[in-house]
Amino acid sequence: MFEARDLSRPVEAVRDEHAPDALVFDCERDFETLPPALAEDLGLVVDTLEPASYPAAWLPEETPTLLSRYASSDLTIGMPGDGSVVWTRQTEPPLVLVKPRVEGSPESFVDFLLAEAFVELGLDAPEHFIGFFEDEYSKLDQAVDLDPNSTYQIAAALYDGWLGLQTRAVFAEWHDHADRAELGDAWQDAGTRLEDRVAGLPRAVARGETDFADATELACASIKHAIELPAPFAALDTSAYRDHGPEYAIRWAEKTFDALAE
Repeated sequence: MFEARDLSRPVEAVRDEHAPDALVFDCERDFETLPPALAEDLGLVVDTLEPASYPAAWLPEETPTLLSRYASSDLTIGMPGDGSVVWTRQTEPPLVLVKPRVEGSPESFVDFLLAEAFVELGLDAPEHFIGFFEDEYSKLDQAVDLDPNSTYQIAAALYDGWLGLQTRAVFAEWHDHADRAELGDAWQDAGTRLEDRVAGLPRAVARGETDFADATELACASIKHAIELPAPFAALDTSAYRDHGPEYAIRWAEKTFDALAE
């Protein structure tokens, strides 16, 4: 199921700087969440397994099953919204797992996704949004007037956006390093490809072509690329969000859904 992945020199340089102990494996098949038996098989390639665990009281009464499992003492690696490259600190050393869905993607973009994972690992930030919102997640759930799965999607997006506010400064510096210029180009190119889609989000939501959770996911995923966001998402691309995190995200959700209800 897991095979050690060779890294390009630029990606290896990023790992050495931000997450020097991390191991990288290609996965045999795609997953959102690794089946428990396969997750436990990771014990064969790491020194220790330490499942994440959070108080059940942090979760709303209606919560997606996978989120309840992640918050429990079960070893849960990979969650909906994680994308094609997943990192975890529930192992020692930490792991970066590459899903086979990356096949066919430009090599430069896959390298960017790997480098991004190492930068995020180096932040020492929570692995999942529940560790970001903690006991405030119920407040976000109350603010978001949608079903539990959509609330999950928005929470994951908001956390991704918060991470992006910190990582993009690192990405922008890659152009100044000769050995990482290709990674900088891939980061910039990915942002350029998103610009038109992001600019059209308000219109797409108004026409019912895109639901609000999907729009939030795309907008927040774009924050790390430093492209201009339309309202109401522009309010997330601020130093205030970077500095105040969960409190700011919840207030944004309250204001946004109040406005949508008018």
